[in-house]
Amino acid sequence: MHDSTAANRRHDEVIEFMRTRRSVPARVLAAPGPDEAEIRRMVEIAMRVPDHGKLAPWRFVRYDSAYCERLGSLCEARAVELNGALGEELRQAERERFTRAPVVIAVVSRAAPHPKIPEWEQVLSSGAAAMSLLIAANAMGYDAQWLTEWVAYDEAMAPALGLRPGERIVGFLQIGTRTLPKTERERPVLEDVFSVMKG
Repeated sequence: MHDSTAANRRHDEVIEFMRTRRSVPARVLAAPGPDEAEIRRMVEIAMRVPDHGKLAPWRFVRYDSAYCERLGSLCEARAVELNGALGEELRQAERERFTRAPVVIAVVSRAAPHPKIPEWEQVLSSGAAAMSLLIAANAMGYDAQWLTEWVAYDEAMAPALGLRPGERIVGFLQIGTRTLPKTERERPVLEDVFSVMKG
């Protein structure tokens, strides 16, 4: 016999989780982060997004801790190249760009022209994959933030980030455990973003 009470309770838990879900700034994330098995599970969940044409117009790149240190050095050097001399505080911020959280995963869009599937739909699927990865991390008990920042758009950094020609960074998912309590932020007023068209 179907236990409708238990099913309703599970549904309520999911709705409450989604209603109260929020990101946590990477700067307050620390260990522990997900282990390798958990990371793979998160990515498997993130792959279950709408994908018109079954193109998988996205992929995921995880940077290990040593590579994150290397990326930090590259970010510092590139920032100096772009902006000239930087103070030590700004240099440090660049060096730590990929070491703020224990785990960093790039979501990459490989959207491309297709005879049947609009490129825009492929990009949207990539964004959905990033959001699903974020939700998966939260659902597994971790905190996370979806970031881009200047490095995501810098063509000179693209090879170091693992990008292939024509690919773009959707976001860097920084995942760990918060060191400070979550705080709510202001949200849009429903009436400002929701409307109904009647016949």
